[in-house]
Amino acid sequence: METQILKTVIGLRWWIIALVCAGTIVNYLSRNALGVMAAELKTLMNMSTQQYSYVVGAFQVGYTIMQPVCGLIIDVIGLRLGFALFACLWSATGIAHAFAAGWMSLAALRGLMGLSEAVAIPAGMKVVAEWFPNREKSVAVGYFNAGTSLGSLLAPPLVVFLSLRYGWQSAFVVTGAMGFIWAAFWYWLYRAPGEHPRISKQEHGAIVDGQTPLAHRSQGKRRISEVLGTRRFWAIAQARFFAEPAWQTFSFWIPLYLATERHMDLKHIAMFAWLPFLAADLGGLFGGYLSPFLMKRFRLPLVASRIAGVVLGAFMMIGPACIGLVASPYEAIALFCVGGFAHQMISALVNTLTADVFEPGEVGTAAGFAGMAAWIGGLGFSLVVGALADSIGYTPLFAALGAFDLIGAALLIVLMRGVKSDANPRETAQSAA
Repeated sequence: METQILKTVIGLRWWIIALVCAGTIVNYLSRNALGVMAAELKTLMNMSTQQYSYVVGAFQVGYTIMQPVCGLIIDVIGLRLGFALFACLWSATGIAHAFAAGWMSLAALRGLMGLSEAVAIPAGMKVVAEWFPNREKSVAVGYFNAGTSLGSLLAPPLVVFLSLRYGWQSAFVVTGAMGFIWAAFWYWLYRAPGEHPRISKQEHGAIVDGQTPLAHRSQGKRRISEVLGTRRFWAIAQARFFAEPAWQTFSFWIPLYLATERHMDLKHIAMFAWLPFLAADLGGLFGGYLSPFLMKRFRLPLVASRIAGVVLGAFMMIGPACIGLVASPYEAIALFCVGGFAHQMISALVNTLTADVFEPGEVGTAAGFAGMAAWIGGLGFSLVVGALADSIGYTPLFAALGAFDLIGAALLIVLMRGVKSDANPRETAQSAA
């Protein structure tokens, strides 16, 4: 009896989501190293803005193609092995960036990195679906999704420090090598709830009892075509398609924008470029807690509470749409912060919907294909930025980001009409209270 007590960990599911968050931080540190170094690499490798967009696009193509594949793989071989394997692959590729000699070799390495880093969101959503009751899913997504912002937040000061102190190659080597360390911890510590030796019977029971059976639950695994043929999948996919251009613009283009349009040097970029990602962290957490609040205070059903937060975030995206209209670079950074907050609120809630309306065995697949739609949107917009930024400027491009989220929110309302995550929304609201 005493031995069993020692083996259990109180609130193990929150330790698990913290581990996922750490992996997401490492993932985004390695991918954002390029964006931070963009202005310097353009000079060192004699890249044009359009060629830089091809380098960014190579990552996005790889990421787009592999998101559904990663989702399928982790659904088949499991999270423990699958997530660790992909982390090792992205680490090796990240380190190899130090040997890039020009924009074409850099683009090839970015494409390979995209193929492996695509696992992050499908894996995180699958963890949430397996480990959390319905009423806690949006909060859990808020915490693991914070890793995307924390990684982006830490990248500017860390990458600039390494680059100035040890050379630009060190930034890729250090951020890449972190993935190997995290993969070892993940493989050592992670198990599914039913197999984990440290979970208590009470916590396991609370997780199982809190995952109310879906009204559309099928017997056995469903075919991919059946998942993709549902209206709820396309509601989530289109919302992510319209939201993702903003996040990828922030991740890959903010440092270059600050350097070329606001005339900031590398040190000033390191001082200020992390602020929008701090705001994004707060937005993701706010979105996670907003949904249970709306359920408790206004008795909204689970799905409706997620959509209400998405609509609020979409209206807030009008702020960054006005970045090109302000004169001060500090005002521009403030509006980037509004955009980071709003986008991550949208992202946390839309991603949570995947775990709300699909079975745990389908979440990896559904999240992967929805992520593919998102990154098609991000890729297309990045190529547009690369082609037009030097000729028409960034102002109309930033304005388009605000319109995208409003369109996505409107379509989400229409397509999710009548979709429920469980048979008794009032009972779920009472549980959240």
